[in-house]
Formats: sequence, C-alpha cells, structure tokens
Amino acid sequence: MAQKTAKKTAKKVVKPAAKKAVKTSKLVYAFGGGRADGNGKMKELLGGKGANLAEMAGQLKLPVPPGFTITTEVCTYYWNNKKSYPKTLKADVEANLKKVEKITKKEFGSEKNPLLVSVRSGARASMPGMMETILNIGLTEKTIPGMIAKTGYERFVYDA
Repeated sequence: MAQKTAKKTAKKVVKPAAKKAVKTSKLVYAFGGGRADGNGKMKELLGGKGANLAEMAGQLKLPVPPGFTITTEVCTYYWNNKKSYPKTLKADVEANLKKVEKITKKEFGSEKNPLLVSVRSGARASMPGMMETILNIGLTEKTIPGMIAKTGYERFVYDA
C-alpha cells in the first residue's frame, strides 16, 4: 500500500505558482505643487506617511515639497512574486520623477541644476523603530559641482 501511495505522489506535477496581480492599476501616487493623486483616507494603499503627505499637499494645500508614494500593494506584490516588481513600476516611477523635476525646475542627475531626493519607508500601520530613510539620492561626483554653484557653500554640499 505504501508503494502505491509513493508512486501516485511521484507522478504529481507541481505547476509554478501564477504571479499574483496588483489589486489597483495605479502603483505610484504623486503629490506637490498644490495637488495630490491621493488623500488622507488612503492609509491602506499609501501607508501612513504617504496618505498624510497627500492630504497636506492636496486637500490642505500646505507647501509640501513634491514627491510620490509607491503603494503598499507593490510591497505585497514583491513578496508574493519571488521578489520581483510589477512590470510597469519602473516607468511609473520615472514618469513621477519627471513630475517632480517639472515642479522643482531641477533635473535628477543634472550637473548644473541637480535634483536631490529622499526615500522614506512606510507601512499601512505605524511601526515605531522600523523607519528607514535615505537622504540626498542624486548627489554624486558629477552633481557636486552644480550643488556647490547653486548653494555657494562647498562645506554644506560635502557634509550632505
């Protein structure tokens, strides 16, 4: 009897798991310049920080520096799909970075008028002690001279 069970088990073909889709088609929500794609009620989708930034920039019209939020669904997709990202994410991020460039009149990677960005992690629920922040993305050997020319303060740029 054990041999029959073993033979049946050996013949089973395991199909690879199908990629699990993202629930919404929009993966990136922009904010700044007096408007926002999202709002403060979207904490499940934008995380606490993202929803609050959208509320401040869009509904309250506070002078929030422009930026964008990648939805929490992208994180879920990443873990459900063998650490891969949705195919459209890169293009969505690039398009939203262009929006930030337009509002700030700066260009990411520019030697003369560089745009620097910061990245903050967020979650659907507050997670004290779990915050990660990366500052001054875009500050490179190539962009340093432009930052020095813009600020007139070499020490400030090198301290960044």
